[in-house]
Amino acid sequence: MENVSESMKKWMDQNNQTAHYIELMSDVYRNGDVVQFINDHRDELDEDHIDRSAAKLYEYVTEKRKLENGETTFAPGYEPHLIMSNHLIDVAYAPTKETVAREKMKSEQRRLKTISMPKLVKDASLTEFEKDENRVLALKEALQFISAFEASPRTYHQGLYLYGSFGVGKTYLLGAIANQLAHDGYSTTMVHFPSFAVEMKNAIATNNVADKLEAVKRAPILMLDDIGADSVSDWIRDEVLAVILEYRMQEELPTFFSSNLSMAKLESEYLTVSKKSEAPLKAKRIMQRVRFLAKQVEMVGQNRRPN
Repeated sequence: MENVSESMKKWMDQNNQTAHYIELMSDVYRNGDVVQFINDHRDELDEDHIDRSAAKLYEYVTEKRKLENGETTFAPGYEPHLIMSNHLIDVAYAPTKETVAREKMKSEQRRLKTISMPKLVKDASLTEFEKDENRVLALKEALQFISAFEASPRTYHQGLYLYGSFGVGKTYLLGAIANQLAHDGYSTTMVHFPSFAVEMKNAIATNNVADKLEAVKRAPILMLDDIGADSVSDWIRDEVLAVILEYRMQEELPTFFSSNLSMAKLESEYLTVSKKSEAPLKAKRIMQRVRFLAKQVEMVGQNRRPN
């Protein structure tokens, strides 16, 4: 695409437009940015340099004006800046504040990976989390984790096991933590565990179990949401959940949970439902890993979900 200064030169060469040129450039040389730039670089510029830079100055003023008026520019999303190049004035383009903010948001969104999570987690915010007396402890623990983790991300930090009744904000708080971490440059994977269990069972037919398991267990920060909400099979317990937690314990990777069940009930009412005699032992071993990975924090309060 031909830029503005090249178009101007071509037009001027093809037409005897001296009077019009003078009028155009008078407007350019009155531009505040141009005046300031020339004054700032007087030691590098003489009249010949300024005259030879006329097309670039015209490009700058024209594109800047389009940008200010909300019109389509030569480089959408970028704004012109005057620079010195080989003793002449040139134009460089840099992302606008809006472009920078948009790219930053996209980058943050890429740092938060979700598997079957509700849409609300994408917009969850610590500042919007309702700070009533029944939930302030959970928020305090969340803030302490973020502070400690970001101060020393290579050190092991125990995550949180948020439990409580339906609709008290457990999932929202996990999402708010994940979004804050994403904003600060850290990647998190959030997994709705009951849905993931179904996905893993279906993956057997496509021979894709190992890949899905690897992606989750190796997440820099992992959040298992709504664990205990479904009935767990021996295979999901032993070949999926146990494998994930064993790896994360060995690698000391931050891990979070949310559940309607306390840790004690997760062990007795969820992980020990199998009739096989070894079920209690396997449940106990899994819970050892859960307790190593996360600190139990109760959340109570009214159901905030819409009826």
